[in-house]
Order: sequence, then structure tokens, then C-alpha cells
Amino acid sequence: MPELPEVEVVRRGLERLLVGRRIAEIEASGLPLRAPVPMTALGRWACGAKVAKVGRRAKYLLWHLDNGALVLLHLGMTGKIYPAAALEPRRKHDHLCFRLDRGEAGTEEIRFNDCRRFGLVAVAPPAEAAAPPLLAGLGPEPLDAKAFSSAYLADYCRDRRTPIKNLLMDNRAVVGIGNIYANETLFAARVSPFAPAGELSRAACQRIVVAARQILKKAIAAGGTTIADFANAAGESGYFQVQLKVYGRANQPCPRCGGLIERQMQGGRPTFFCPSCQH
Repeated sequence: MPELPEVEVVRRGLERLLVGRRIAEIEASGLPLRAPVPMTALGRWACGAKVAKVGRRAKYLLWHLDNGALVLLHLGMTGKIYPAAALEPRRKHDHLCFRLDRGEAGTEEIRFNDCRRFGLVAVAPPAEAAAPPLLAGLGPEPLDAKAFSSAYLADYCRDRRTPIKNLLMDNRAVVGIGNIYANETLFAARVSPFAPAGELSRAACQRIVVAARQILKKAIAAGGTTIADFANAAGESGYFQVQLKVYGRANQPCPRCGGLIERQMQGGRPTFFCPSCQH
């Protein structure tokens, strides 16, 4: 599943393609995604509107329209958004097509492709766009140094028995840190993924916050991590996987101490860690 860096990479690509462009027409495959595609709302608020800004909140892409409405897109597990020429044949699993007004050659359409259909498209009318119900209850952005601080994390962890890795993957605590980056963050911070959150010291919380921010920034700069089939808005793979220290490296030497990296299941997801370094 794309995590925050992958979604941010897509956002930056879409920003160059969409801002200032008018959505002339919208077509759908007729198949539902995670929820039915809201074609009536898209027709009312998005069709004919210009894209003023492309933002991101957690793993949601946000198309801010010049009429005050907001289109929200979530890539789910296998979703991709890519540009296409109008005459380019539709791909299998293309479920939504935004036809744009005439602009730069070769970027006449933006298509949403999702083979597993776990993605999501929603519309917030102008009255809800500032605080869409879909985004209610989300924690701070990990790249926001003021909101996601060591003081915040220590306070949130207080008295919680939840393992710290599970907490980092909880969008109520902090958004956008999925399984890959939770593994990498805790390794960099020398913190056991199984440690109860409430037992962490303030120093450990500080190391986690610093490591998360550094790793996410590096991943964005590298174009994201391609483990399965992630691609950015130009159809290019990310390259951060070559920098992964523990994820997917079970039974390989720890790059820090030489001990063997272990793999265990935790909360239904694989956890990779060095038992010598992370305790």
C-alpha cells in the first residue's frame, strides 16, 4: 500500500499537470471502488471547475477547485493516477477519467487505475471543504515539526500499552506512516517495535520523531519505495527500497551491528527488526 512518501510524490507530479487546468468531462467505468464513485457530486462540483491547488492530508490527495469544492482521492492498495493523451487506449482497471481542457500536449486526461478497487474518490462541497468529514480524527502530519514533536509523542504514548510500532501506524496518533516506514523508523531510532508505548522515555520519543522525519524526507527525495507496483504520476518507480535497512531483509546481517535481522508478525503485518540493536 502506498505510504506518505509515495502519495506525496504523486501529489507533486499531479500539481504540475493539474493546477490551472479545467476539468471538462468525467467518465467512470461504472464499477465501485471502496465505495461507489460519487458521479453526481463530481458532475456538480468538479465538472467545469479549475484545479487551483493539489494538496495532501495523510494518504489522501486533495484537489482544491476554484469553486471552493474539494475532490479527495485515496490510492488504496494498488491505485495509480496517470496522465494520458485523449486517444490513448484505456488500460484495464481504469475506473475514472478526468478529461481536461486543452493544455500541454500529451496531458489531456488524468486517469485513476485500481486493479483491486480499494481506492476511494469523494467530493466535499464548499461548505465542507475546510474540514471534510472523511478527514476527521486524523493525527498530525509527521513532517510537521510543530505538531509532531517529541513532547506530543511522549504525551500521546503516556499510559498506553500499545506496541510502539502499532501506534505509529495508527492514523489517530500520526498519519501516513505505514508498515515499511514504521519498521525503518524504529530501527533508526534503536527502539524495539514491541515496546509498550507508555514505557518509552522522552529520549526514545525524540529519536523516533527525528528518525521518522529524516526517513520520510529521504524517501520522498528518492521518489518513494517500489515494493510491489507503485509508480508516480509519470509512471516511474521509486528507488528508496535500495536504502531500506531492515524491511524485507529477514535473516540478513544488520547493517549496524552485524547480527541477524528477524521477522515476526505483529498486528497482522510483518515486522523486521534487529534484536541486538532494538531493545
